[in-house]
Amino acid sequence: MKHKKVCALLLLTFLLAGLFAVPAFAAPMEPAPDMVAQSEGQIISGKAIACGIAVGLAAGAGAVAMGIAVAKSNGSIARQPESAGEIRSTLMLGLVFIETAIIYALLVAILIIFVL
Repeated sequence: MKHKKVCALLLLTFLLAGLFAVPAFAAPMEPAPDMVAQSEGQIISGKAIACGIAVGLAAGAGAVAMGIAVAKSNGSIARQPESAGEIRSTLMLGLVFIETAIIYALLVAILIIFVL
């Protein structure tokens, strides 16, 4: 029951982060000539904030997921010590997939900074 609440809270967090990130990807308007320097500074700071939020959320969610996976695998090994090798290899594969999602978030943040 507790894990369902945590998952629901993480889903809500990601949805809200996505909602706040939508204006960052909107089509830019033509700025007035005197506002160009100020708007470029705002764009850079907006990108930095968006990247920080994206990587922070991905790292936090990944840490929670890794903690849950390790706790569950330790519980499984405690119940069935004879299958520890299989459980451990499956755990490592799962941890790799979780870490890959975090690295993808980092790559998206780098793309936001340098390409957009």
